[in-house]
Amino acid sequence: MADINNFQEVNEIKLDYKINTIVATAELDIIEKIDLVKIARKLHDAKYRPERFPGVVFRQDNPRATFLIFSTGKMVVTGFKIAEDAEKAEKAVNQLLKKVKKMGIKTSNPEIVIVNIVANGDLHTLINLNKAVLLMKYVMYEPEVFPGLIYYMKDPRAVFLLFSTGKFVCTGIKEKKILKKAVLKLKLEINNMDVTSEKVIEDEFELMFL
Repeated sequence: MADINNFQEVNEIKLDYKINTIVATAELDIIEKIDLVKIARKLHDAKYRPERFPGVVFRQDNPRATFLIFSTGKMVVTGFKIAEDAEKAEKAVNQLLKKVKKMGIKTSNPEIVIVNIVANGDLHTLINLNKAVLLMKYVMYEPEVFPGLIYYMKDPRAVFLLFSTGKFVCTGIKEKKILKKAVLKLKLEINNMDVTSEKVIEDEFELMFL
């Protein structure tokens, strides 16, 4: 039975996962609320439908990023796939600020903060989710509603969507090293609890996170 605190055992465990997208936030220091109608008209490829969503959706090509811009000056930035790409997020925000300033909106350079990392991976083993829900803590499994088991890991704090094929999606993490620790802990728990299966109990359900 592998121990997460045993460096030699942990080092021999192979993990299969990749970061799918990174979500960051930025907040502009503004004197008055931003005119979102003006922003949407001036920015190419920007969309603003206040009856459906209270912010402007703007997609930038170089570096590629998607912005959600709110009248308060708060922005959500996504579209990056590597944690170190916080530098690209900063570059994307600064390019957007140049366009915003040309519209007569005075702002200062905001701080870029990573708020969520979404990753997917494969444990390379079939899992009996009916058995797992009985042995694991902090889980929710309603196969008639959703074909995956939801696992709320407490330490490190993360949320996993776990499927009977061994595939998973992980979210709720802000640092790449914490992501690795969470995936490692999940793999050890699945192996140690003996909830692996010889066949898929549920129909496979593919999730795509963009």
